[in-house]
Amino acid sequence: MQLTILGAGSSAGTPAIGCQCDTCTSDDSRNKRTRCSSIITLNTGENILIDTGPDLRLQALREGITNIGAVLYTHTHADHLHGIDDLRGFCQVNRKQIPLYTYKEATEHIKAKFGYTLREPCDFWDLPVLSINEVNVPFDLFGATVTPIPIMHGRIQIFGYRIGNIAYMTDVSAIPESSFALLENLDLLLIDCLRVKEHPTHINIEQSLAYIGQINAKQSVLIHMTHELEYKALTKMLPKNVSVGYDGLKINI
Repeated sequence: MQLTILGAGSSAGTPAIGCQCDTCTSDDSRNKRTRCSSIITLNTGENILIDTGPDLRLQALREGITNIGAVLYTHTHADHLHGIDDLRGFCQVNRKQIPLYTYKEATEHIKAKFGYTLREPCDFWDLPVLSINEVNVPFDLFGATVTPIPIMHGRIQIFGYRIGNIAYMTDVSAIPESSFALLENLDLLLIDCLRVKEHPTHINIEQSLAYIGQINAKQSVLIHMTHELEYKALTKMLPKNVSVGYDGLKINI
């Protein structure tokens, strides 16, 4: 399978509005970060999207994505959900309903805030045509095993996901001890790394590297970064098997 990072940025994106720091004014395209999201393309050709951030339309156009088979939601904060309406383009082009998967509280939030998107297919495709599925145990999706991974994001429990031997965990403040058994023998780990200083709802560089060492995946990539982290400077700080994620990065497993 192939994983493409659609966005490696935090909720504000990079460049940040009004900022003139070295990262925000950098000419390095790897410092231009849209809101955090990734897509996994299976060897069957099906695309599994993780989160629908507000930059989804631009990300899909940039990567030439025309089909989404399903969406996994980590949680319902705006920078991970509020591009949901852009799914209508994929529904229109392919004339099919897109299933969403997430935990109970997130399904309730989506039903309450974006209920108009949850519809059965008909002759009208000018709105998203989505279904929603509550999950909490491993399930099959296009022949791949998807395992929800409970993680903490501040005071709330959200989901990371394991798809085959890839694990994706954004917006992490802590990983419960019981979740480590779901993270064994990984080929690839994508994990939150907000900034240098500690934060109440996200892990920082030091904490991210500690979790990377504990999980011990073959390869780890940092995501969900603020403009405080400059690509080349951060790269120099990392062990050999850890790299800095950037928009458009493709990794084959």
